[in-house]
Amino acid sequence: MEAGTRQPAATTSALSEALAAVGDRWTLLIVATLLEGSRRFGELQEELGGIAPNVLSSRLRQLEQEGLVVAEPYCERPPRYVYELTEPGRALSGALRLLAHWGARHRGGSEPPVHDACGTPLEAAWYCPTCDRPVADEDATELHFA
Repeated sequence: MEAGTRQPAATTSALSEALAAVGDRWTLLIVATLLEGSRRFGELQEELGGIAPNVLSSRLRQLEQEGLVVAEPYCERPPRYVYELTEPGRALSGALRLLAHWGARHRGGSEPPVHDACGTPLEAAWYCPTCDRPVADEDATELHFA
């Protein structure tokens, strides 16, 4: 390969897999809402003001297929469900907090998260549980986003 020529990106990566599962605005907002507790379809639609019923249905089906949401029936006629996050769905809370923090810092309009005990704005950092210490970006194995 010639010097300066980029190698083709891998067809899949951890980031592309994650974005395929939850990579649009409504899906992430649904997950964020369900992090507060289970919701019925109408409750989700009300809390997510502006989402069309067909879009909400589609995103909930996708989240179910990905194993991030489970729909439990509460009425047979007509069929109605209450939606809640699975453990993998709840695990998205950290990523959503990071996105919200980024939005607060770089887009303005909202306050960054703060430590309840002292009021200091929080910062996210990589952490190694084996070494029991924070890890700088330059000390971490390269993440491949392509």
